[in-house]
Amino acid sequence: MDLDAVRTFVAIADAGRFQHAATELSITQQAVSKRVAALERTVGVRLFARTPRGAELTVDGRAFLPHARELLRAEARAFASVRPGHRALRVDVIGRGLAPAALLRDFHRARPDVELDVVTLFDADAAVDAIRSGTVDASFRAVATTGHRLPDDIEVSRAFDEPVQLLTGPAHPLAAARAVTPADLVGHRIWMPGLVPGTEWAAYYDALAAAFGLGIESTGPDFGVEPLLDTIAGSGALATFVGEQTRLVWPAGHDLRRIAVRNPTPVYPHSLVRHRDNRHPALAALRDHLHDAGGSGHSGDTETWTPAWA
Repeated sequence: MDLDAVRTFVAIADAGRFQHAATELSITQQAVSKRVAALERTVGVRLFARTPRGAELTVDGRAFLPHARELLRAEARAFASVRPGHRALRVDVIGRGLAPAALLRDFHRARPDVELDVVTLFDADAAVDAIRSGTVDASFRAVATTGHRLPDDIEVSRAFDEPVQLLTGPAHPLAAARAVTPADLVGHRIWMPGLVPGTEWAAYYDALAAAFGLGIESTGPDFGVEPLLDTIAGSGALATFVGEQTRLVWPAGHDLRRIAVRNPTPVYPHSLVRHRDNRHPALAALRDHLHDAGGSGHSGDTETWTPAWA
């Protein structure tokens, strides 16, 4: 259906005369007549009756009018949904309980006027594809900036570094430690069943294991966070790695311990990935927020480690 013809129909219904509608729409009266005639052919009925008082809606015209108004409202909503500055800023995060989601919550508190649409894609490759296709505006990911060529239209900037912690149950040999070094972890079993080969988080922990001679296991099915915490809580041999800002909730009886890793501190390199040509104004506001936040999640221990590819 020709929405210009629908708009003309509504203008005539409101103004009561073809000439008044023509003036409102800045077109000729002849153009108004042609649009109405075309619309009447489309719907198959007469919409107006000409009278000495002007143009009056027929019975069919009165039935069609509320639907015509809804068509124009739908058109306005459709344009607003994609107009920069009007549609929500769509941002991908690796998980809703992980550090990037927490950063977006901080951004929302600082800028409640910015509408956000938060999504979770599978991995960095999926995120880059979505950014290039326009499905999302930006993504927080750990991406390889060396040894792997990103598309020329993709821009990456380091957002913040998140320290990695050791998580143990109360019976683990390291449970009483306030901090450990990577060397202290050699020979201990670190269980991370969520590591998926080919993903950026698997690449990170593979590099961490290789750099410090650690035994990181990804065997067994991944049933999610709660079963993992249950297993760690009841084990005297297994531990796992978690991000410092990862939100975890467990029963009080689990008595899990989050232990800092230092000298050096492994940090997970979160970067903001975006398209070079994206002009969404809220994206600039997000970048400013990251800059004001300092661009780093770690403090105190200045000796850190991250993979060379990051």
